[in-house]
Amino acid sequence: MAKPNYQYEKRQRELAKKKKKEEKKQLLQEKKEIPAESETDQTTDTRID
Repeated sequence: MAKPNYQYEKRQRELAKKKKKEEKKQLLQEKKEIPAESETDQTTDTRID
């Protein structure tokens, strides 16, 4: 019977965690950018009125 390759499995788990963390970081960054843009649009709209 073949021996399991634990190092490979561990590396795959680490890569999956890293990818998920990067996606989460990017999503949070996008969320921060969108409200900031809409707030500046609202302030310019109120100044015009």
